[in-house]
Amino acid sequence: MTRLNLLGDSATASGGGCCGGGACGCGHGAAEAPTTADATAAVDANEYLVTGMTCGHCVASVKEEVGAVDGVQAVEVALVKGGASRVTVQSAGPIDEAKIRAAVEEAGYQLA
Repeated sequence: MTRLNLLGDSATASGGGCCGGGACGCGHGAAEAPTTADATAAVDANEYLVTGMTCGHCVASVKEEVGAVDGVQAVEVALVKGGASRVTVQSAGPIDEAKIRAAVEEAGYQLA
């Protein structure tokens, strides 16, 4: 059985990190191996420019509306206050741009 040292005391650890450095029993800092589903699933990523967003609330609104479109798996937004923000949409397959446009407009913004 591997002992896990979360307190970092020197009696059981060789120093550094939650597990005393060396081989980490908790996986802290270890890269996760993709699961079979992750490794085989094709992901489309499309970028859109959206105008009018100025704050975190704007970002949240766009992410919520676009994220609700059927087939969308993830939405990331790189906010450019007062400019065109980059919205990246990931999906398992192609999504009609009209659906993304409608979702952005529902949030109160426009595709550039």
